[in-house]
Amino acid sequence: MPEKQNTKPVTRVMDVEQNVCRIERVGEPCVFVLFGASGDLAARKVLPALYTLFLRRLLPERFLIVGAARTPYSDESFREKTGEALKAEAVSLAIEDWEKFARHLFYVEVDYGSDASIKALRSRLSGLEDRYGTTSKRIFYLALPPALYQDVAESLGRAGMSRAGDTPSSLIIEKPFGESLETSRALTRSIHQYFDEPQIYRIDHYLGKETVQNILMFRFSNAIFEPIWNRQYVDHVQITASESIGVEHRAGYYDQAGVIRDMFQNHMLQLLALTAMEPPSRFAAEAVRDERSKVFRSVRPFDARKLKGHWVTGQYGRGRVNGEDVAAYREERNVPSSSVTPTYAAGIFHIDNWRWNGVPFYLRSGKRLARGVTEIAIQFRAAPHRMFDTVLPEAAGPNVLVFRVKPGEGIMQSFYTKVPGSRLCLQQVQMVFSYQAVQGAPLDGYQRVLLDCMTGDRMLFVRQDGVELAWELLDPVIAGLTEGPQPEVYTAGEQGPPGAEELLGQSGRSWRNLTRD
Repeated sequence: MPEKQNTKPVTRVMDVEQNVCRIERVGEPCVFVLFGASGDLAARKVLPALYTLFLRRLLPERFLIVGAARTPYSDESFREKTGEALKAEAVSLAIEDWEKFARHLFYVEVDYGSDASIKALRSRLSGLEDRYGTTSKRIFYLALPPALYQDVAESLGRAGMSRAGDTPSSLIIEKPFGESLETSRALTRSIHQYFDEPQIYRIDHYLGKETVQNILMFRFSNAIFEPIWNRQYVDHVQITASESIGVEHRAGYYDQAGVIRDMFQNHMLQLLALTAMEPPSRFAAEAVRDERSKVFRSVRPFDARKLKGHWVTGQYGRGRVNGEDVAAYREERNVPSSSVTPTYAAGIFHIDNWRWNGVPFYLRSGKRLARGVTEIAIQFRAAPHRMFDTVLPEAAGPNVLVFRVKPGEGIMQSFYTKVPGSRLCLQQVQMVFSYQAVQGAPLDGYQRVLLDCMTGDRMLFVRQDGVELAWELLDPVIAGLTEGPQPEVYTAGEQGPPGAEELLGQSGRSWRNLTRD
């Protein structure tokens, strides 16, 4: 790495002749301190994301990545471990690119709860910053079990690294943000002793997905859609986040959390807010986050004593997924054989405001389902006068607009046309926009949010009030379901528990099939 010199943030505008118009702002020189650098999250998500940003020339010219964990590594052995992690994630390692990137990697062994250890980290950071000219910013990423968030944040504060003179610091926290409203507030109070709210970046990587970001662009840039984005034209909305995988290596955490804490409190409610929010006064971080919080304030509260007909939970049993036999949840490693933790949940949300009054939002998420799909489907009302029903063998169904987050990020709009020929028949067709087909692979969720943190863009991060409002909505649900009937057992590889279909069936609706687009 070259010795230090004065550098300024660079705004890189791509060539419009290549049909790429997004402005990428490269941040100031920085040190990215990765706590938990020897762990699974760092290896599978964070380090590959940083390397991809490096390959795309989206990291500042002067940056350092300093791993910090309990495992004893040298700088060189940490570089070797990082290279192995990238290969395991099928990241292409061209020799020249990898060697350039590896020169930015360093490591410090730390004991998270030890003030002396954190002070030794501070001393190493100061030496590296002076040598390589990266004193503009420090970013602390907590790729750690949630139980350690408070200890590390307080240790950094006591060591004088939360507000270190002229060097601004940022703290990136992974979900979950507490286990309830009470614990979330306690965690925030603790962190706020040393870090101000503008320094805190609560990651929800779903918000970094291209399709999720495009919801706002799509709605507010196209005059043909925003006028019908309301109760007059929308029958209902389905938000799905299904997974074909089981709990895998997360069994210890997952059995304590369950699907509602793991998925609904963050991912699902954030997708709901983006779909239902009002137009912000301007496209700026705080204005957008204000509107997301307003949605949570408008959601009809749940009564813990009256969840029947509003919520269904399930737990996967044995079955077949992708042609392979899989174990039941209770047979998974580190899961108690008597566990009643739900691995599936479906709920009906109502937003009591002028735009959405009377429009149900159906949210579902689960593991070991037929297919891994994340999507938002807006189903419009049927045509008011169906004049073709008496002359056609099959009636036209409703139009559906789908934002597909995965697999294959894109947007699909269904509509009906006449089948060519002499017979009078209708066919359903789709207009499809695919990111992959139009502009190649977009940045994934982790790459996007890490880049935004480095450049100080807070739009995709969750604010304190958003976290607490989400817990206010879901605490009664968790309490009521805990006291209620045990989750239904559903066969792995299918659509979920029978009760989920009954949840929609009571209004004559049905879930979208997970096995087909």
